Amino acid sequence: MGSLFRSETMCLAQLFLQSGTAYECLSALGEKGLVQFRDLNQNVSSFQRKFVGEVKRCEELERILAYLVQEINRAHIPLPEGETSPPAPPLKQVLEMQEQLQKLEVELREVTKNKEKLRKNLLELIEYTHMLRVTKTFVRRTVEFEPTYEEFPPLENDSLLDYSCMQRLGAKLGFVSGLINQGKVEAFEKMLWRVCKGYTIVTYAELEEPLEDPETGEVIKWYVFLISFWGEQIGHKVKKICDCYHCHVYPYPNTAEERREIQEGLSTRIQDLYTVLHKTEDYLRQVLCKAAESVYSRVIQVKKMKAIYHMLNMCSFDVTNRCLIAEVWCPEAELHELRRALEEGSRESGAALPSFMNTIPTKETPPTLIRTNRFTEGFQNIVDAYGVGSYREVNPALFTIITFPFLFAVMFGDLGHGFVMFLFALLLVLNENHPRLNQSQEIMRMFFNGRYILLLMGLFSVYTGLIYNDCFSKSVNLFGSRWNVSAMYSSSHSPEERRKMVLWNDSVVRHNRVLQLDPSIPGVFQGPYPLGIDPVWNLATNRLTFLNSFKMKMSVILGIIHMTFGVILGIFNHLHFRKKFNIYLVSIPELLFMLCIFGYLIFMIVYKWLVFSAETSRVAPSILIEFINMFLFPASETNGLYPGQEHVQRLLLVVTALSVPVLFLGKPLFLLWLHNGRSCFGVSRSGYTLVRKDSEEEVSLLGSQDIEGGSNQMEDGCREVTCEEFNFGEILMTQVIHSIEYCLGCISNTASYLRLWALSLAHALLTVFILLMMEGLSAFLHAIRLHWVEFQNKFYVGAGTKFVPFSFRLLSSKFSDDVA
Repeated sequence: MGSLFRSETMCLAQLFLQSGTAYECLSALGEKGLVQFRDLNQNVSSFQRKFVGEVKRCEELERILAYLVQEINRAHIPLPEGETSPPAPPLKQVLEMQEQLQKLEVELREVTKNKEKLRKNLLELIEYTHMLRVTKTFVRRTVEFEPTYEEFPPLENDSLLDYSCMQRLGAKLGFVSGLINQGKVEAFEKMLWRVCKGYTIVTYAELEEPLEDPETGEVIKWYVFLISFWGEQIGHKVKKICDCYHCHVYPYPNTAEERREIQEGLSTRIQDLYTVLHKTEDYLRQVLCKAAESVYSRVIQVKKMKAIYHMLNMCSFDVTNRCLIAEVWCPEAELHELRRALEEGSRESGAALPSFMNTIPTKETPPTLIRTNRFTEGFQNIVDAYGVGSYREVNPALFTIITFPFLFAVMFGDLGHGFVMFLFALLLVLNENHPRLNQSQEIMRMFFNGRYILLLMGLFSVYTGLIYNDCFSKSVNLFGSRWNVSAMYSSSHSPEERRKMVLWNDSVVRHNRVLQLDPSIPGVFQGPYPLGIDPVWNLATNRLTFLNSFKMKMSVILGIIHMTFGVILGIFNHLHFRKKFNIYLVSIPELLFMLCIFGYLIFMIVYKWLVFSAETSRVAPSILIEFINMFLFPASETNGLYPGQEHVQRLLLVVTALSVPVLFLGKPLFLLWLHNGRSCFGVSRSGYTLVRKDSEEEVSLLGSQDIEGGSNQMEDGCREVTCEEFNFGEILMTQVIHSIEYCLGCISNTASYLRLWALSLAHALLTVFILLMMEGLSAFLHAIRLHWVEFQNKFYVGAGTKFVPFSFRLLSSKFSDDVA
């Protein structure tokens, strides 16, 4: 809990790495994930750093491995992913690994190229075979004509051509045959007609089965065409048009004997190509299966090696170029592990001189490290989405674990809907180790990452659903109503009671559409419902009026408590950072302003609930009127909630009025007084040094304790004033803006919590089950807003930087990332 309440204490360490052991030491650090490296070569280009050659070598190895993974996936070979992560390869094995991968890439590319060439030739021969088979039906031989001419089938029993006439003219008949894509047939025919001016005859026939395109590998429908033309010029035009439409043109046989010889040759060649192609694919699969056995470990090793060289490029060399110097942020609790990792790296490298480390003082703000687990990670992500916490400030995530699902449930409260959400989240939690959930689509992965948030939201919604007595927007009578209708009948009371009370009889019941239960009549109201709202309210015509009053007051109470708790958490920040003057001059005035106005409003709500009963409810004053009269000072006296109310309210207004100028001017004047050399609470100052310069306030104040000795010589929060860079105007303006924002925010933020009432009412009205997710998303977003704006701005700065350790666990091991 301590680490979740506040970020861990960090220190800046300087590592001295011998050139021969730097790689092994960083490999050991990467396995442990202890430190975050600082870039000591920020002014040096990425291409001019010491280990840029090694980084390029790793990138080349990544390219080869990506190609291997791509070919393995294309061959539908399963890629084994090991459960353990192999360590970074030793430097002696890097060159050997590079040679093996390069040799394997060359072999695979050559075999794959030959395979693609064989496959293309096979598809072309298959297309040629289909073309010959189909075009055989286009023409028929006749013995009257010369064997070099072919007569086309008659159209409507008429001959299309007069070959004797064409012979007398001396024209030469030619043919172009091939295959064309089905979608290009119409445009192809129109182009032939326009360009050749009708001196061609085109015949088509659709292939029954689709064929694979040799160029693209796409399976599409094809048309076989045969074009007859006269003249060489028209033949050239026809061939150009075929090229333009990407037709697959094949030689057309002139005689039946030639056609038969070509078909026999094609059949033999296709059988040979099938045999060679199968052997090539078997050999390729063997090579890929062997490569798949080690590709996972090599991908991880290359990634680790590349990460190590990236970190080495952030180090600087000493004057002798024999030692690398690195600066890292490390948690103080992990310093012994850091030393152990350096010793392990030095021992593995076999170096005579071990690497070592020293902690160094710094004026820079360390990064923020908050350790999380599976349960707390989702809630921490909600806080970090607003802003990473400043170093060592109070972390809202600890309290968000309870307040976030609770405020969500106040808006979403429904027993049935909450139970459905709880079961869904419980299913995700019980199967959280299933690999398919981690690799699911983005939306499902988002639900999976927030499974514990959903679990608590569903659980709290079940509770608030019991309080609201809502189950799928219907009331449930679990314990029996505490309202007795029979007690309203006059027959159940004495004559004396009948004269004093308005009771029911048969005539009243018969002639009135709406009947009112009077809780002041004995026996009508038998006490409060054991848990939640009485189910009889579901039948009442004034149900919404009653629920509006209840939920609106509940929202105001919860909101004010939530905001007040945020102001109190700010006190813990001031105590930790030794700024007690902020407690007296900022936090206490803020609390007085909040409690004297809005805290008093809660008091009036609770007081009215406790003091006034059903008998005296008609004379109970309105809280809204009383709260307004608190500021207007009406001339006429009112009954009020309690005796002496006017004096108490005036006292509270006086305290509020006095807290505002203290909030506006107290801190700036105190800092100015301290800057002018006054003693702090009567104690003289001496011997203090400036540690950090993160703000004007810290420029004006110095540490309250001796850094080396640790002895307090002043009260906490009082630091020595420096004469340089102190700007009173800027401090005053910052405090005035903060005070105005706080005072106005107390009003607007309190009104903002009324969304708890509004969304709760809307959810009770929406009974369609399909709106469950929409209402849940709406309540989720509003709960986030209440935490970010109304709660966290009271104490949370969120201006830090997240601690990102050099850890191999953060490297992706998915093959999809490598291929991309």
